[in-house]
Amino acid sequence: MMWRRSLTTFSGNGGATAALRHKKWDAVVIGGGHNGLISAAYLARAGLSVAVLERRHLIGGAAVTEELIPGFKFSRCSYLLSLLRPQILRELELKRHGLKLLKPMASSFTPSLDGRYMLLGQSDGQDHSEISKFSKRDADAYFRYEAHLQKFSKVLDFVLDSPTPEILHEGASTVDLLRHKLQRSKFWAQCLGHTLSLGQKGMVDLMELLLSPTSKVLDKWFESNLLKGTLAGDAIIGSMMNINTPGSGYVLLHHVMGETDGDRNIWSHVEGGMGAVSLAICKAAKEAGVHIETDTEVLKVMVEDSGRANGVLLADGTEVHSSVVLSNATPYKTFMGTTKINVAVDKLPQFHCLKTNHAEVGPQHTATVHIGFESMENIISACQDAYNGIPSQRPVMEMTIPSSLDNTISPPGKHVISLFTQYTPYKPSNGSWDNAAYRESFAQRCFNLIEEYAPGFCSSVIGYDMLTPPDLEREIGLTGGNIFHGAMGLDSLFLMRPIKGWSNHKTPIQDLYLCGSGSHPGGGVMGAPGRNAACVVLQEFKNRYQ
Repeated sequence: MMWRRSLTTFSGNGGATAALRHKKWDAVVIGGGHNGLISAAYLARAGLSVAVLERRHLIGGAAVTEELIPGFKFSRCSYLLSLLRPQILRELELKRHGLKLLKPMASSFTPSLDGRYMLLGQSDGQDHSEISKFSKRDADAYFRYEAHLQKFSKVLDFVLDSPTPEILHEGASTVDLLRHKLQRSKFWAQCLGHTLSLGQKGMVDLMELLLSPTSKVLDKWFESNLLKGTLAGDAIIGSMMNINTPGSGYVLLHHVMGETDGDRNIWSHVEGGMGAVSLAICKAAKEAGVHIETDTEVLKVMVEDSGRANGVLLADGTEVHSSVVLSNATPYKTFMGTTKINVAVDKLPQFHCLKTNHAEVGPQHTATVHIGFESMENIISACQDAYNGIPSQRPVMEMTIPSSLDNTISPPGKHVISLFTQYTPYKPSNGSWDNAAYRESFAQRCFNLIEEYAPGFCSSVIGYDMLTPPDLEREIGLTGGNIFHGAMGLDSLFLMRPIKGWSNHKTPIQDLYLCGSGSHPGGGVMGAPGRNAACVVLQEFKNRYQ
C-alpha cells in the first residue's frame, strides 16, 4: 500500500506550524482528547501520517490534570477510570507508557443524615453485612442483581468494540455496496449469536433493562431507600436524565460494565490524576509517529467543491491539508449539564455517621462517596429543580478523594477532593453563571450540604475551582456541559448516535469522520469511539489503495 508515515513528534506552537503547512497528511485529528489521541495512535501504527491539533495548551480534553492551586493537582473533569477498553490498554501498551491504576479499598460509601451508612466493595461478606443493616432481603438479592447485570457484558462488549453496521451513504460504488453488505451480515450474525447465548429469558431481561426507567428496575429488586439511592447514582451521573425516564436503565448498565485489570465494576483512581491516562496515550501515539500540536485552534474543515473534506483551516489562517479529517469535537448541543468542583482541603473529611478516633485514610475515603443519595426521591427532586430552570436546591454529588491513594497530587497532610454535582441548567432562570456571587452561592450550597454529613468540611476548604456547564463548554469543549458529548438515551445510542445515518463515524461530508464521545458507542473515558473510528478509516484506506 502507498501509505506514508511521519516520524515528527513536535508539540507546542510556533515553529512547528511549518511542518503542518508543508506536507499533506494522511489524517488530521481535530482535538487532542483521549479519543482523538487513540484514533491517531491506531492510524499511525498502521503506517499513516497523522497530525493532532489541540486548541488548549495541554492535551487530554476532559481527561486532564491541572495544578490550579499551588501544590494541588486536580483531575479537572473526569475523575475515575473503569470504562477504558481493555484491548486499548493492551494494544497501545499504556502501562508501559506510564499508566498506573490505584484500586480503592472500598467502592462506594453512602452516608445518611440519620447516622447510618453503607460501605460497599471491600468483600462479598462485608457487602452482605452492610446491606443487611438496612434489609436482609436486599442483602440476599444484591449479588443476584450484580450477576444479572454482568451476564449482559459479553453482548455489550461486542457492540462497544464494533463499528456500527450503518447503511452506506448515496453514491457508493457497486463494489463498496457488496463489500459493506458482507460486513453488515457478519456483524448481525455475530450479534445474534451473542444475544441468543443469553437464552429467551435473558433476552427478555435485557430488553426490560434497556427500556425501563432506573426507578422501576431498582424497585423490582430492592426495598431499602439507601441502597436504591446508591445504585441509582450509577444511572444518572453525567447522563442528565431523570431516573423515572424510560431507557435510563441502560446508563445503569453503562456504568457497571467497566473493569480494572480484569475485575468488573471496579472504578480506579489514576496515579497523577486523569491527565496521566491522556499522557500515556500521547506517548503511545508519539512512539507510533503522530505529530501533536497544542495551542492550535481549528477554525473550520476545508471542503472541496466536490463535497470532500481535504484538511482544516487554523485560526491563524494556516491551511493544513490531509486525505481525511477526524473530529473529536462534540456533534450537537444539549441544554442541561453538570458542574464539577475541584476542592483543596487541609484535612480529610470525617463523616459523623462513621465515628473514628483518628484522621487517617480509611476505606470510605478511597471509595466513591455518594452525598445526597439517601433515596431515589432525593435524585428526582434534584433533577426536577433543573427542569424548572434552577440549580438543584440540594444537589446530588459524587465525592472522590484521589489523594487518599495518590500522594503525588497534594502537599503532605492536605488533600484534593473532586465533586461531581447534579443538576445545573446551562442557562439558569434565576441568575447567570457569569455572575461571581451566583457562582459562589452554588459552591457554598454544595459545601454546606457536605457539612451536614461531614462537620468541619467548610472550614477545611483552602480553595476551589468550579466548572459550570458554560465553563465546560468554553474551556474543555463539552458542548452544553455534557460530559458524554450528548445524551445517552436510547434515542441517541448505537445506530442513532449521534443521529440516524451517522452512526458509523462517517458524515455526509466525504472523508470527514467523528471519533469523539458523541459517536458510537458513547461517553466516558472509554476510548472505543476513537478506536472504532480508526478501524473505519483504515478500512477506507485499504479499499482505496487495494
